[in-house]
Amino acid sequence: MPQDTTNDADRLRPATAAEIAESLSFALRYDGRRRVHHADDAMARITADRLVAHLERSGFVLMKRPDAAAPTTSHHGRGHGES
Repeated sequence: MPQDTTNDADRLRPATAAEIAESLSFALRYDGRRRVHHADDAMARITADRLVAHLERSGFVLMKRPDAAAPTTSHHGRGHGES
């Protein structure tokens, strides 16, 4: 089911430095879901932190949507405890 994006602008909030650094660090360590072995964890974290510091000094503001609700795996219409 596609996410409703009609009110996304109203729900955006500034991303924290920690969220940005974590996302950049992940991008430096993984290509999609596959681990990239030429960038170790420490170097990825140091690089991400330095990039975030530079973006903050340069006046950038990154926005983040609220966390999405967890998808349900139940495809039946019965409630709990019904047979």
